[in-house]
Amino acid sequence: MNIPVSQIAQLINAKIDGDPTIIINGFAPIDSAGQGSITFLSNDKYEHFIYESKASAVLVSDDFAPKNTITPVLLRVKDVYTTLSFLLDLMNSQNNHPKGIEPQSFVGEGTLIEEDENTYIGAFSYISSNCKIGKNVKIYPQVFIGEGCSIGEGTILYSGAKVYKNCVIGQKCIIHSGAIIGSDGFGFAPQPDGSYQKIPQTGNVVLKDFVEVGANTTIDRATIQSTIINNGVKLDNLIQIAHNVEVGQNTVIAAQAGIAGSTKIGQNNVIGGQVGIVGHIQLADGVQVGAQSGVAKSIEEPKSKWFGSPAMEAKKAMRLNAILKNLEQFTIKINFLDKKIKDLSNQNEH
Repeated sequence: MNIPVSQIAQLINAKIDGDPTIIINGFAPIDSAGQGSITFLSNDKYEHFIYESKASAVLVSDDFAPKNTITPVLLRVKDVYTTLSFLLDLMNSQNNHPKGIEPQSFVGEGTLIEEDENTYIGAFSYISSNCKIGKNVKIYPQVFIGEGCSIGEGTILYSGAKVYKNCVIGQKCIIHSGAIIGSDGFGFAPQPDGSYQKIPQTGNVVLKDFVEVGANTTIDRATIQSTIINNGVKLDNLIQIAHNVEVGQNTVIAAQAGIAGSTKIGQNNVIGGQVGIVGHIQLADGVQVGAQSGVAKSIEEPKSKWFGSPAMEAKKAMRLNAILKNLEQFTIKINFLDKKIKDLSNQNEH
């Protein structure tokens, strides 16, 4: 990558403050960027780095007003994060990606691969019978795809991902290493003797378009119908989604969250890391749940914020936390006042 600032500005429709002829050769974080690098500033708490930065150019918002002298060229854009994403994706698309079907891979009988010039099926990957693989799909080494699965156009499955039988993955999804799509749901019927009888999990998992599944995340197949992950959902690493769950479109879920069976998550939810959500409840659209919260009941108010365990509305939870921080002092004062009252009572009796 060797490209002048002026050309980058043209690609992203940016206004340039500085020398447009400076050459950019790569990206770097704002606190460690050097000459030739382009970096970005999207959070005010990192603003102090821009005044010390040795970067050649910085992406900033349209309304950024420097408080001190700045050396790098400024590229002013409407949305810094979205612009950065576009540039990184553009750079990544220019990298050499593997192509072709490697001879050590296995493709089962009746499987249809819509092979094109960008198709890749890596060595030691196993595609079972009666599957359908769309155009421009990339299946990296040691991926397993079970019988009767469908993989949509432009989807990427990284090494070690597993997709159990009859699951459906939409277009332009990304499945990271170690992810398991369609493992059995946790369904067992308690018996009179204290043992558990396994309930067969006969459904599947449906991932719609533009879904990303992080490394070592598991999505269980439904007992009868489908566990559904809707368009644009982004799942971090190490997430557990149980059988019969439905996650609404454009919801994001951070690492180590767990969602129990048959829960319905609305659209555009933001669920923090290590959140636990019980089964058979519903979350409205636009709900935000803070990290390490435990959601034990349905959340019916759209665009509400929740925090704590058990989760409660964020403002109420913060007030409660403020009280808890001072609980020891409150206890001392109450004990002191209680003693005073008892002393006064004793004096009156005499």
